[in-house]
Amino acid sequence: MFSTENRCIYQRNQLNEVICQLRFPEILTIGANVPVAFQEAIRDEYPQYAARKEVPTPRITGTPGNFSLENAPAAINYQFTSGDGVWRVNLTSKFISIACSRYTCWEDFAGRLDKPLAAFIKLYKPAYFERVGLRYVNFFSRKALELEGTPYKELIRSCYLGILAEDDIQESATARCSVDLDLSIRGGCKAKIHAGPGMIKRNGQQDPEIKFIFDQDLYMGGKLPVNLSAGALQTLHGQAFSIFRGAITDTLHDAMEPQNI
Repeated sequence: MFSTENRCIYQRNQLNEVICQLRFPEILTIGANVPVAFQEAIRDEYPQYAARKEVPTPRITGTPGNFSLENAPAAINYQFTSGDGVWRVNLTSKFISIACSRYTCWEDFAGRLDKPLAAFIKLYKPAYFERVGLRYVNFFSRKALELEGTPYKELIRSCYLGILAEDDIQESATARCSVDLDLSIRGGCKAKIHAGPGMIKRNGQQDPEIKFIFDQDLYMGGKLPVNLSAGALQTLHGQAFSIFRGAITDTLHDAMEPQNI
């Protein structure tokens, strides 16, 4: 399930989005005041700005037979986007995140994270991080990788295929099949993994090709000192590659054109 191979960079990676999120104890200043100074610190790379109110799902309270809905106050989500729309920074009173829709390599992603994270720490001085997470969302397209006609069992390891790993099961006859895992792994990390074929919407339009979704959300919890967040992210990235490489066969690995680092 876990690979020990050296890390590589895929020239034809199938990543739809990569997201890093760092959660912290609520900082009321962020919700009470527009983050002008934060915008100025990152505006050269993220010139587009938007803000929206997000209303949390009401919480059910009370006892059996005497339930009630408790509404939480709306939170403001400030969004800063790069000129080309590829990179997005989100800031709320409880988290900061950066997302990329055109991922190339970890070094590029980590470099783009440096400026907004440093500005956030300098301006808001979080006591610690409650959760540090990295999420990699892959949509494997057999058409894009010139693997049409190749069954999933030749591309994805059986532990992520569920019933599709069985020899007498036809992909075309399977309406729905997915594997969902919640794991504790090495280095104090935890991982939530979703794997299975599915239909994807892009820009509001249904993609006619069924793609294999491999969505891994790795994180560390607890009270992580702010100065250890970079090391935590490096550890999460290493574990993510180990899981990813262990999930795919050599056929899929080669089709994505790996390059050694």
